[in-house]
Amino acid sequence: MKHLTVRNVPPDLAAALEREKHRRARSLNQTVIDLLHQGLGLESTSRRSNGLARLAGTWSAEDLEQFEAATAPTREIDEELWR
Repeated sequence: MKHLTVRNVPPDLAAALEREKHRRARSLNQTVIDLLHQGLGLESTSRRSNGLARLAGTWSAEDLEQFEAATAPTREIDEELWR
């Protein structure tokens, strides 16, 4: 793969790239590559993320217990509604 160095990036552009990097939860390098693909109308080689991957595996057993208790009513069937 080709390496590319970009010089004299204006501060506002650098700040926008940093914000976008954090929004996408990707590296700056991957963010720039994705934006270049998008801007040039090329198909991106990376999968788009919905941003939820960073949350995977972060719950404790207590968090899971609280979530299941809070959502338990959604699993109950109201027999009156099904008659």
